Amino acid sequence: MLGGAVAILGLVLAVALYALRERHGLRDISARRVLVGWGLVFPLVTLALLMGFAFLRGEQLFARSSDEAVIAVRAEQWRWVAIYPGGGQTINTIHVPAGRDFTLELTSGDVIHSFWVPRLGGKMDAVPGKTNRMVLHADKPGRYRGVCAEYCGIGHAPMQMVVIAHPAEAYAAALAEQAGSFEPPPQVLNPRPAPAATIIEQWRDYLLDLTGIE
Repeated sequence: MLGGAVAILGLVLAVALYALRERHGLRDISARRVLVGWGLVFPLVTLALLMGFAFLRGEQLFARSSDEAVIAVRAEQWRWVAIYPGGGQTINTIHVPAGRDFTLELTSGDVIHSFWVPRLGGKMDAVPGKTNRMVLHADKPGRYRGVCAEYCGIGHAPMQMVVIAHPAEAYAAALAEQAGSFEPPPQVLNPRPAPAATIIEQWRDYLLDLTGIE
């Protein structure tokens, strides 16, 4: 998408510079041709190409039956619970193998959340009552930070996670070390009332006093 945007910007700037040149020996271009070419044909072709690329890339995120590492990730207000094939669980930390694809099975225990680790790929919603599967790939071992990309309540801002990619030969040992490390959910600050939370009550009392109705 960035490459496409840069190409479009370069083309538009080139046309603008061409229009600023002295017009010796150049014939006029009709306004209709400009409107049809730049206002209709160019946007349709460009958007069609970008949409096709987006669909193709999005299709690659869906899981295939040949995926080896499958991790269930349950979103809750306001944390991420990772459940591994052996039964181990971690909170807000997801351990994955580096150098090969892994599959996440996303679901939610309350409202809609969205799982997004920018350095690993696209984002996908975690929906109550539905399991969405996505494929990601960490090229090398390291820590990859992610966030909830769908507003889900007062604890949305700190609802973050970190994906730790381990070398393939050390992945099994990393999972064994995390077994039984399940933690209680983090505390979220008590919500403050909205700025206009008592406006209706105040106006109701004012109107009752004004009319004398009890």
